[in-house]
Amino acid sequence: MTTDTAAVNVAAPARSLRSDTAMGILLAISFCHFCNDMLQSLLPAIYPNLKALLALSYTQIGIVTAVYQITASIFQPLIGRIADRRPRPMALPTGSFFTLVGLLVISRSSGFAQLLIGAALLGMGSAIFHPEASRVARMAAGNRHGFAQSVFQVGGNAGSAIGPLVAALVIVRYGPSSLAYFALIALVAASVLWVIATWYKNHGISRLRSGNKQAPAVVISRNLANAGIAILLVLVFSKYVYLVSLSNYLTFYLIHKFGVSVQVAQLHLFAYLAATAVGVFCGGPLGDRFGRKYVIWFSIVGALPFALLLPLANLFWTLPLTLAIGFIMSSAFPAIVVYAQELVPGQVGTISGMFFGFAFGVAGIAAAMLGYLIDVHGIDAVYQICAYLPVIGMIATLLPKTHRRREAAA
Repeated sequence: MTTDTAAVNVAAPARSLRSDTAMGILLAISFCHFCNDMLQSLLPAIYPNLKALLALSYTQIGIVTAVYQITASIFQPLIGRIADRRPRPMALPTGSFFTLVGLLVISRSSGFAQLLIGAALLGMGSAIFHPEASRVARMAAGNRHGFAQSVFQVGGNAGSAIGPLVAALVIVRYGPSSLAYFALIALVAASVLWVIATWYKNHGISRLRSGNKQAPAVVISRNLANAGIAILLVLVFSKYVYLVSLSNYLTFYLIHKFGVSVQVAQLHLFAYLAATAVGVFCGGPLGDRFGRKYVIWFSIVGALPFALLLPLANLFWTLPLTLAIGFIMSSAFPAIVVYAQELVPGQVGTISGMFFGFAFGVAGIAAAMLGYLIDVHGIDAVYQICAYLPVIGMIATLLPKTHRRREAAA
């Protein structure tokens, strides 16, 4: 009797540790993701201002984006791998300080070279933040992994959406030097991340290890898992090359094709990015309920008809089409990340760093290439070509099915 009671007493906390969602921590890391991505999104949001102020070409704008995103891409998988081997909770507030310095450098940039340095520092801040923050979301998730990843990512998407609005209301009026004032937000985020890092050290690591030991394992061969990861990376490629054509060049497209003002174009960008935030929030819970493969399939291929119509639309229809594209395509990423984590259990940091880093890298290279193509062929032609990118999403049909071993009956 005593032994059975002790076993129950030991098992109950373990089950609670694994199944309970730490909502306070999850909301806090989502808030920090909001701050981080809002600050980082200020750079592309003020491209029209920087282009005029520093006499930049579209190719140079693409290079700035490439430096920012490739910096993040190179370091994110490395930081994730290190964290899997030896957790680094205090890396979280450190990332905010890189973002702070990057904003200060950009705000004082008087030439292209200084702008590149500021972009690289922003990229480093993102590289440090995302893998460890994604680990915190996994720690806080309990059994609601898709939900937790969506809550975490929707903070970032909401921040990215607010960035252009802030740029339209403040930076367009007062100039790029006003970026320095937004660096204070990085200090607020760093203080919250310090508290999260303390929880990470005292409670989060044990929650993650307990969940890894007790969660039912995915029954799948290593070759199939590797094939699944490769397919997911191809999907990320098609998704982010297309999305960067909107997030980076939508303002220029609207100004060129319809003659709208910079402020109106940035408000359209804000609406598009807000739709992506809603899509991210919906994608994770839908994956938990209906299966991640179905959400991935719909989110890539479902955007195809809207993408094909966009280059043909007038100004009135451009807004609802971009909203539909942003909502549908953005719902994929939480499902993709959690699906990949399930294919390679026990390597949360490595997988998170790989996929966040790959997404940043693809977006950076695509931004530079698209900028060059716009200089050579014009922005209308580039949007017509990009409309066919979601076709690559058909490869989602090849994703392996995942089956979980049933836990032994009590």
